[in-house]
Amino acid sequence: MSLHGNLLGPEPTLLPADDVVDAAFEAGTDPTDIAAAHPTSSAAWAALAEGALDAGRPVAAYAYARTGYHRGLDQLRRNGWKGFGPVPWAHRPNQGFLRALAALSRAAGEIGEADEATRCRDFLAESDPAAPATLGLG
Repeated sequence: MSLHGNLLGPEPTLLPADDVVDAAFEAGTDPTDIAAAHPTSSAAWAALAEGALDAGRPVAAYAYARTGYHRGLDQLRRNGWKGFGPVPWAHRPNQGFLRALAALSRAAGEIGEADEATRCRDFLAESDPAAPATLGLG
């Protein structure tokens, strides 16, 4: 019998940087404008979700976060992710997806969707065990 692959599990998925989106955030561009110009950016949708949560609008936050989550899943799959394995927070381009996932967990909890809140928190912890505490879900 021969062994193939990494015995410790799959390699971490590292999303590519998006310098244009990063520059827009650094310039102080409104996240709504960033999402409109770059609708595949999980970071833009995560920022909108976080803002909606901070403003006490959990339904809007849920919609924004779910969009960012799905856009992130698309990016992960295009970059070799097979539906499991590490998505490290320390890799900055992964942070938009992880922030959207954390916001989805929070928003789901605020609208009473406890199973979804737990599922998203668990997915976040499976992606990077340090991420829930880093993102305030510890």
